[in-house]
Amino acid sequence: MVKALTLELLKTQGKLYAGAWKEKNHEPQAVMQPGSSHTSLDLAGEPDPITYSWRNVSVYYSRSTKAMDVPILRGVTGICRPGELLAIMGASGAGKTTLLNVLTHRNSDKLRISGDLFVNGLRVDPDALTSRSAYVQQDDLFIGTLTVREQLIFQALLRMDRHVTYEERVKRVNQVIMELGLVKCENTLIGVPGKAKSISGGEMKRLSFACEILTNPSLMFCDEPTSGLDSFMAQNVVAVMKNMAERGKTIISTIHQPSSEVFAMFDRVLLMAEGRVAFLGEVDAATKFLSSMDLHCPKQYNPSDYFIDQLSVQPGKELKCRQKIDMISDVFRSSSFNEEVKTAVLANEQQTGITFQKKDKDDERSPYKASWCKQFRTVTWRSWLEVVREPFLIRVRFFQIMAIAILVGVMYNRQQMDEVGVFNINGALFLLLTNMTFQNCSAVINTFCSQKHLFLREHYNGMYRTDVYFLAKNLVELPFFVTYSFLYASIIYWMIGLNPTLDRFLICGLVSVLVALAAVSFGYLLSCMANSVNMALTLLAPMTIPMMLFGGFFLNEKSAPVYMMWVKYLSWFNYGNEALMVNQWSGVKNLTCNGVKTCFADGEAVLTHLGYSEDDLWWDVTCLAVLVVVYRVIAFLFLLLRTHRGKTRS
Repeated sequence: MVKALTLELLKTQGKLYAGAWKEKNHEPQAVMQPGSSHTSLDLAGEPDPITYSWRNVSVYYSRSTKAMDVPILRGVTGICRPGELLAIMGASGAGKTTLLNVLTHRNSDKLRISGDLFVNGLRVDPDALTSRSAYVQQDDLFIGTLTVREQLIFQALLRMDRHVTYEERVKRVNQVIMELGLVKCENTLIGVPGKAKSISGGEMKRLSFACEILTNPSLMFCDEPTSGLDSFMAQNVVAVMKNMAERGKTIISTIHQPSSEVFAMFDRVLLMAEGRVAFLGEVDAATKFLSSMDLHCPKQYNPSDYFIDQLSVQPGKELKCRQKIDMISDVFRSSSFNEEVKTAVLANEQQTGITFQKKDKDDERSPYKASWCKQFRTVTWRSWLEVVREPFLIRVRFFQIMAIAILVGVMYNRQQMDEVGVFNINGALFLLLTNMTFQNCSAVINTFCSQKHLFLREHYNGMYRTDVYFLAKNLVELPFFVTYSFLYASIIYWMIGLNPTLDRFLICGLVSVLVALAAVSFGYLLSCMANSVNMALTLLAPMTIPMMLFGGFFLNEKSAPVYMMWVKYLSWFNYGNEALMVNQWSGVKNLTCNGVKTCFADGEAVLTHLGYSEDDLWWDVTCLAVLVVVYRVIAFLFLLLRTHRGKTRS
């Protein structure tokens, strides 16, 4: 009686929180929020009914050695229908998250997967699934410099249907903020846990859930959505999920040891152990099923705790526990519950008349809700906020450039036009190339690899294209690198006393900017290649030093091995050094000769000694511009390769 009353109260509470989603005759309806003086619109309309089934799904981890693959899932079959809230439960390592990743096509390259996935009689297509589903993952990944509201607006701009106006999107954001109790922190920066002050763990988990329910999806996957929440907020989250299911949505969620109140809110439960199905059916039937094997849940005991206790492998009792798990799984396989599941799965695979297609012609051409231009504007906006809200980093880079430029300027101050001055000036110009390279490479080395998981999650959610993300990052950071490199060249140019004409100064500034951008492009390439920031930093020196050696300052190319000559054509040091030397010494007359062995009469003699030609200046500038583009194209291709959905199906 008490449990039934508690369940009814929680359902009522869920309807209050999700009441703004109520609709009538498929038309948007204004709804008054609890405790609010404004209305909000239900923008999503009634969801298309989705029945999702999976049959004989097995997953193996492929080792690099010749040893046998490690089984993770073994012949898992199940189904979830419209109006159902399915809970996937089991001890740690049972395969819950792996199953969820298989169902959403988010798999590791090292996994070998077999089995059949069907939605409404059709084999699951990843793009179609993305446009109709949402996935609340266990890890909370955000840009820490955004506020809670900005994060939700970003999601709303990219994930809601194209016909929805900006005002309606903002209203939907306000509605979700109210429903999930994020009003208090809506204007607070999300932050980075462990590095910067942030919202609480519970608020971050609620924000993850809020991002996914913005679009009112027809099919929803949740990987432990209540993790990190207190019991009250956990009940609120599950109440919202329950209300969404009652309105015809299909919701599949993993959950670890829910409270008895939360457990009672689920419609069906899938119990897993050691990668196998131990039970799939109604919540009340699970207790009866285990009782039929003399595994009786004690009265006044949380059923979910009892299930997990019976299906876990306890230290020191591994053999006995695995025998019990195999016994339970085998009994279920031969039970009427499993026959009902297989019949329902077969019916779903054979059903006709219910489509699982995109709604309009634009959707048929693209899995993305927003147009390319809208994606680009929105991602650029977020990237810009990410940069400008790190003022300390901007100031550090600025003062670093100023300090190094002034130091170099002081060390090479006012060089005389004699043989000593020639060597000093040549060294200072090559030092300019070196500083532009390492400062800019190291500044972008973590741009893509540090956000790899966030990018892949948002990309797989159908939010934006790979080229949009890549171009937005490039565009936002471009002004800073152009400004810093030109400022550096301006300071050392006049302090050293280089060729004192305006056109030569501007050419030097142009070459400096192009060298900096080429170095940035190479840094992007390393960032897209590497799996982590540490790996990218490890690759920086061994891949940059060969470029430096073929810059014409440390090594005469005539003495270099023939099989290494191709490196010079990829080296911005090579083109940049020649361009700076030609720009500096072309047309210089009457160099002072103090009687030393190496003496140059004029600038032409310097260029002849270096093996450079005055006619190659603009060729070098052109090659630098080409390198800027080529390295970025290669970096983009590496990033695009990462978006390939890693899976091996047999």
